[in-house]
Amino acid sequence: MRGYWRGAAGWLVLWLVLTAVASAAFGPVTALAGLAAWLLLLHARQLWHVDSLLRWLDQPPGTPVPHGSGIWAEAFSYLARLVRRQRQNEADLRSALERFQSATAAMNEAVIILDELDRIEWCNPSAEHYFEIDARRDIGRQLTYIVRQPQFVEYLDEQNFADPFVLRGARGGETTLTVQLVPYGNQQKLVISRDITRWERLEAMRRDLVANVSHELRTPITVLAGYLETLNEQETPDPAFQKRAMELMTQQTSRMQHLVEDLLTLSRLENARGPSAEQPVDVPRMVQGLHQEATALSASRHQIVLDVDTELWLTGAEGELRSAFLNLVTNAIRYTPPKGRITIRWRPTQDGGGAFSVTDTGIGIAPEHIPRLTERFYRVDRSRSRETGGTGLGLAIVKYALSHHQARMEIDSEPEQGSTFSAIFPARRTFQAPVAATATA
Repeated sequence: MRGYWRGAAGWLVLWLVLTAVASAAFGPVTALAGLAAWLLLLHARQLWHVDSLLRWLDQPPGTPVPHGSGIWAEAFSYLARLVRRQRQNEADLRSALERFQSATAAMNEAVIILDELDRIEWCNPSAEHYFEIDARRDIGRQLTYIVRQPQFVEYLDEQNFADPFVLRGARGGETTLTVQLVPYGNQQKLVISRDITRWERLEAMRRDLVANVSHELRTPITVLAGYLETLNEQETPDPAFQKRAMELMTQQTSRMQHLVEDLLTLSRLENARGPSAEQPVDVPRMVQGLHQEATALSASRHQIVLDVDTELWLTGAEGELRSAFLNLVTNAIRYTPPKGRITIRWRPTQDGGGAFSVTDTGIGIAPEHIPRLTERFYRVDRSRSRETGGTGLGLAIVKYALSHHQARMEIDSEPEQGSTFSAIFPARRTFQAPVAATATA
């Protein structure tokens, strides 16, 4: 701008000198007429530049800045630099916004931006999923029109966002969310929500576990305390009573021991991310051993049949597999009446995998109970389970042991018709037994 003023001052001095020379040569009227013509031409040029500027302002963004002369050349040049700087700032902002949106899109947490009237300005995909928002349709709508719980509306109205709000019943009642609002900017709000459904289920399971373990231990401890108190109060020992008391206390102590062992096994399986070992497992030999144990446990009260493919092995942890298979076998013995039939099978499946199954002719299970059988301490008939010595953890152990081996459990049962519990293993877990092992078998 300083250069322009020097140029403008030079032109002014030049025109004054020319006007003085013209006045001396042609008279003052002619000199003033020439000066007025120059001023009109200068004014017309200014109007043309102003018109160029106004027409450029009416053009869509991205239209090149017009060219000019004199001070307008510098003005348009400065304006072009401002436009380039603005475009660069917009590009930087778009890039930052895209990075922010990409980062929030990858988050499991729902993120919603609300304006001063609690209207949705933007949300990430998790928010669309949790709150059932359509980002194209619901932008500009108030969040309370979508989340219609009165408690949530009160939470927004109270403007007390120190503690998060627990939103239950989201997505048709199957999801529980924590909603935290963070005020920022000009009365805007950032809504951050997290799915705590699994955490709440785990917390409920923890409470149930404590309650169930306490309930399961109460009876044995009561029996032990009662007999010990009675024995201590007897001045003259009664041999028959002492023998009966010792038998019952031993039975209850064994029950508590089995419960603790199952709890430790279940805890170890839950905390493990996979099988404790990846090694060849001679399943035919294992199943034959389980058949012998089942025969001893049954004490000739049942007919136990064995059907084994001696050439099919598994890759995995032998201890975990044996624990799972043994639980299925002992359950069949417990819930099958005397003279019933129990069939233990280990056969290949059509897709190249393997299937271990236990079929019995026992009491069977009603369909409504089958989905919950693998829950800890879930019992179809609690009184019968205690009579047979079950801890209520066996099928939960089976579920985790099989999941470590990418296997699944299938249950087929009808009341009074018997049951079949099957462990189905994928083809990548099975292989043909070594030649030496097959010859030995």
